[in-house]
Amino acid sequence: MSKAMPSGDAQRVWFPEMIEHLRSHWRQGMSFEEIIELRNDLDAMLQRIRSEGNIESPTIKCPRCKRSSPGPDPHVSVRAMILSTARFDIAAAEETYALEKLWAVHRKQNGLNIYGAVTVLEPIPAACNH
Repeated sequence: MSKAMPSGDAQRVWFPEMIEHLRSHWRQGMSFEEIIELRNDLDAMLQRIRSEGNIESPTIKCPRCKRSSPGPDPHVSVRAMILSTARFDIAAAEETYALEKLWAVHRKQNGLNIYGAVTVLEPIPAACNH
């Protein structure tokens, strides 16, 4: 028997312990490698929290076949983490938005995906695969 999930947790990405971890580990002037490492830590925390809390992914409707099924598990992107520093009053908004722009340039120049890993092109499925 699974325990009741608080309303909204299926879509939730930022849990209090993650915000506290971000607050205690964020510092101005971090390298992108350090930022990606912190993102990896936060994403691992998110996956652990969701697993331990039996929090399932939100249900989505497939735009192709209109069938409802569990959506993809949420993850923390580098951009979302950077923007969250302003959202949670960890860093000044001006600093946050400047870093967001630098991240976009760094990401493009280094062929990184939204999580900071080297981009691997995957084929787009021709039909629904759920």
